Amino acid sequence: MAPLDMKPNELESYWLPFTPNRSFKKRPRLISGAKDLHYVTPDGRKVLDASSGLFCVNAGHGRDTITKAIQEAAGRLDFAPPFQYAHPQVFELSSKLALMSPGDLDYALFANSGSEAVDTALKVALAYHRARGEGARTRFIGRERAYHGVGFGGISVGGMVNNRKMFGNMLAGVDHLPTTYDRSKQAFSVGEPEWGIETAAELERLIGLHDASTIAAVIVEPVAGSTGCLPPPKGYLEKLRAITEKHGILLIFDEVITGFGRLGYGFAAERYGIVPDMITFAKGVTNGAAPMSGVMVRKGVYETHMQGQEHLPELYHGYTYSGHPLAAAAGVATLALYQDEGLFEKARANEKVFADAMMSLKGLPNVADIRPIGLMCGIDLDPIPGKAGVRGYNAIEASFHEHDLYVRITADTLIVAPPLISGEDDLALVRDKLAIVIKVVA
Repeated sequence: MAPLDMKPNELESYWLPFTPNRSFKKRPRLISGAKDLHYVTPDGRKVLDASSGLFCVNAGHGRDTITKAIQEAAGRLDFAPPFQYAHPQVFELSSKLALMSPGDLDYALFANSGSEAVDTALKVALAYHRARGEGARTRFIGRERAYHGVGFGGISVGGMVNNRKMFGNMLAGVDHLPTTYDRSKQAFSVGEPEWGIETAAELERLIGLHDASTIAAVIVEPVAGSTGCLPPPKGYLEKLRAITEKHGILLIFDEVITGFGRLGYGFAAERYGIVPDMITFAKGVTNGAAPMSGVMVRKGVYETHMQGQEHLPELYHGYTYSGHPLAAAAGVATLALYQDEGLFEKARANEKVFADAMMSLKGLPNVADIRPIGLMCGIDLDPIPGKAGVRGYNAIEASFHEHDLYVRITADTLIVAPPLISGEDDLALVRDKLAIVIKVVA
């Protein structure tokens, strides 16, 4: 058989996810390296990373201790089966995550992506109620404008229209809370907006409609990240916790984005003084250096599953790469880095500096709203009439190719989430580059 004719830099065969492939391949945005706060292009340009990759490179790029940990793990143990066997470092990582998590969120189930973590949490919720003799609790409640990944479970409880409309029937028996965002009442709020706790009362209405005996869990992001950074109104998350506890419904915080310092704490749950029944995590757990995700589970939920014959699995769930040795090594090294450099505390200290920098963009052309919280911010640009999303796409084109800036977009919203290692000068540079881009696409 003749060898394949492999052409260097061939673009056609790769189907890029969440990307307009035809436009991208006409003018690709290629990245070949990264270090600290910058990406590096194949032609050697340094591009400032204003979004921490995809909210995941919290400690900056190319951290030597994480790289070394992965290299040593690869030389020591390439793979260990996670079913019926385990390796020492996954226990070490689990223990460290348990110590970092609030309350009695003491048990870790590992997966490989945020999408898998969400599906895992939903399955744990169903199995929990069945083990308690309440198998009729099969309904989930998500929220409009939520993103919970791209598995069928995640898009079912999620509330992003484009993620849902292509795929027909999803999980049955799912309902949604309204979004907490109302620009007419919250525009240009810093941190948690004053208005919006009223939307939590909709949960009581849904419970009245479906009856609590049919509802397994409510799942929300503390801050809705992928739909434009929508902070929770003051008291909103606390109200959801009170309602779910009252009715015996599990509360799941999806902290794939907000975990590991993005809001100045290990988990956003700590910022709000709440102990949910489960927390999904991913991204920052390995600083993006290896795929890993998981679910932190409260002690009572775990113990409820620990019944039946002891030679049989208590939960029929898992993935081939759950707790993979290289990812576990990256996770242990990453958590150590966060602690040694005080990065959560640094993020908390820089929150006001970042908010001031972002709010200074108010008044620039087409800026309709700015929403900073922690070290993340959504900046809404007015769409071009009849061409929704074009201004946002023009913004990333101009950012990357002309102004050496990487920033995420969702439609016409810029999503800013700089690495936690950023200093005041770095945040000012992000601000200045964003200001230029906003004016360019006006």
